[in-house]
Amino acid sequence: MKKVLLTLVALLIVIQFVPYGRDHTNPKVIAEPKWDSPKTRELFMKACVDCHSHETKWPAYSNVAPISWMVYNHVVEGREHFNVSAWGYQKKNEGEDAAEEVEEGEMPLASYLLAHPEAKLSDAETKTLIEGLKRTFGEKKED
Repeated sequence: MKKVLLTLVALLIVIQFVPYGRDHTNPKVIAEPKWDSPKTRELFMKACVDCHSHETKWPAYSNVAPISWMVYNHVVEGREHFNVSAWGYQKKNEGEDAAEEVEEGEMPLASYLLAHPEAKLSDAETKTLIEGLKRTFGEKKED
């Protein structure tokens, strides 16, 4: 048992030297969408901003592997698909999917909410956000 524990501790120390997940940059905000209301923006900033903008707050645990790898990957993917800080400048910006993702409970991620309980929206706030996202970005058209 002692050998296993020492091996795990050694492994955790070694993986801290893997450089992936350490680039915690927040590029300059270029442009935001024209929000339908200040309330939609406020709710978005409460529940979505860390992964879908250049205004990510990088908590201390985002510097510790392997958690840092997951956090970094979520932010990179989130910004790639939907980024309100590069609105109109980013080729792929799937804003029309935003309301549907929230409505289906896909966003925010459950793992994010575990670490950020302040991002949890009430049912009324969720409904308001969904309607605001639809008015701001439109809705996904079925093929």
